[in-house]
Amino acid sequence: AQILSIHSRKIPTAGDVDYERIAKVTPGFSGADLENLCNEAALLAARRDKDRVDMSDFEEARSKIFMGPERRSMFMPEPVKEKTAYHEAGHAIVAHLLPGHDPVHKVTIVPRGRALGVTWTMPSEDRLSQTREELINNIAMAMGGRAAEELVFNAITGGARSDIQQATNIARHMVCDLGMSDDLGPVAWSQGDNEVFLGRQMNQIKNYSEHTARRIDEEIRSILTRAYNAAKGILETNIHVLHKVAQTLIEQESLDADEFARLVEESEPVHPESGWFAAATV
Repeated sequence: AQILSIHSRKIPTAGDVDYERIAKVTPGFSGADLENLCNEAALLAARRDKDRVDMSDFEEARSKIFMGPERRSMFMPEPVKEKTAYHEAGHAIVAHLLPGHDPVHKVTIVPRGRALGVTWTMPSEDRLSQTREELINNIAMAMGGRAAEELVFNAITGGARSDIQQATNIARHMVCDLGMSDDLGPVAWSQGDNEVFLGRQMNQIKNYSEHTARRIDEEIRSILTRAYNAAKGILETNIHVLHKVAQTLIEQESLDADEFARLVEESEPVHPESGWFAAATV
C-alpha cells in the first residue's frame, strides 16, 4: 500500500481510492508493476474525462493487466450469453461455498481478452505457498463452470478448456512435485518443469516404472474426478442459487464482491461440510 501511495503521488486521486484494498488484489506485483497499474488507471480516467482517478479506474486497470481489455463491442448471442452466465456462476458459487477458499472479488460476463466471462477471487494476503486443502479448493472452483453447464444444459462447451487445463496442472503439481498423494506418498516424481503426465511423451527419461507412471496418471485423474463430482454436488444442492446468480448476471453483466455475496446468502445456500473432498466419489 505504501508503494502504491508513492507512485500515485503523480496523479490526482479521488477520495474513494483504497490503497490497502488495491494492494490485496495485486498479490505478487513488483514496484514496477504497481507503477504500471497507476499509469494505466490514470489513462483510463483521462479517457473517461475525469479530473481525478477513482477506485473504479484502478479496478479496471487491474482487470486489463490481468485479462486484457473489455470487448463490449463483441456481439454475444443470447444462448451463448446464458451459458457463459451459468458457467461463471458455477465458478463463483463453488468458490464462495467451499470452506477456506479465497472470497470472490468479481464475476462478469463481459468478454475480456480471449475469455467470454471471468470470475476473480481475492486472496486475503500474499502467499509463498499453498496447503493441500487450498490447492484442492482451486481445482474444484476451476471445475465449477463445467459442472454448471452439465447440470443446467446437459452439455459441455469448449469454454471449459482452459479451466480443465488449469485444474490438471494443479493436480499434476500436487502429485508429482509436492508429494500430496495419499496413494503414492511424499515422493517427487517429476524430472523438471517439462515433465508431462496424462499423455506424456514416450521418449522421456523416467526414474520409475511404467506401473508407477500409470499409478501417477490414475492419482491425477482421481483428484480431478473427485473435485469435479464435489463441485457438481455443491451446485446440484444449490441449484436455486445457481439460477439466481446466473439470471442476475444475464441482466446486469457484472457483480462485485458485495453484490455477489449478498445475492448468494439471501438465497440461503447449503454449505458443504468439512471433509467434503474425502467424501467425494471417483
